[in-house]
Amino acid sequence: MDDIAFFDTWPNRPTCPLTVPWPDQGNPGAVRTLTHASEWLDLIRGCDLHDTVPLIVSVRFSLAQKLYAYGWFEYGFIKSGELAAVVALELALLDRYGSQVTGAQAKKRKKDPAQATTKPRAPMFYDLLRYMVDSEGLTDSALPSARIYGSPVVSRLYESDKERETRKGTLIGPPITLVGIRNGLAHGDPYDGMPWGGLLELVRDLIEFAYRDIR
Repeated sequence: MDDIAFFDTWPNRPTCPLTVPWPDQGNPGAVRTLTHASEWLDLIRGCDLHDTVPLIVSVRFSLAQKLYAYGWFEYGFIKSGELAAVVALELALLDRYGSQVTGAQAKKRKKDPAQATTKPRAPMFYDLLRYMVDSEGLTDSALPSARIYGSPVVSRLYESDKERETRKGTLIGPPITLVGIRNGLAHGDPYDGMPWGGLLELVRDLIEFAYRDIR
């Protein structure tokens, strides 16, 4: 994250601390209570991307970090930061896997007469994440945040076909997934109020996994 101008003059909050969901080692559901601006900025800087990530992605992720930082003054900025982070991730996945996913979809259409004449569509967030898991071998062990906090991640990226089929015709709602969080942020979920703990770190880990071969 580029240095926030004059961060050293940001006021502390001794009587009105910032309370925010943010994982701690071994406790993915931790809630932090912060009274010093430096504590908050240190958490956000700890999510910096590796410098080999292309600039077109890193500048967008840096914007997300800045929006998180400004949450010190106005809580709603954190939610804007979440959306900016997911936008950076989606751009990274399109850059790395977009053509592969499009090619796989084209082959599938050729094999299915019913789809042979359908117009190809751009890869969706779900398609890109699924490609990371199915074709790139993404596992929890490859994600630092999953290892540190001890929480499964890959199974919560998207709802599998089996899970969707199982709950079909029931009153069971969809599980909380990164795809669902992304859609809620992008389309204005009226029930989405508190920040998602660990989102910024997860996005960083997924972006760095996508670009792991260019280091």
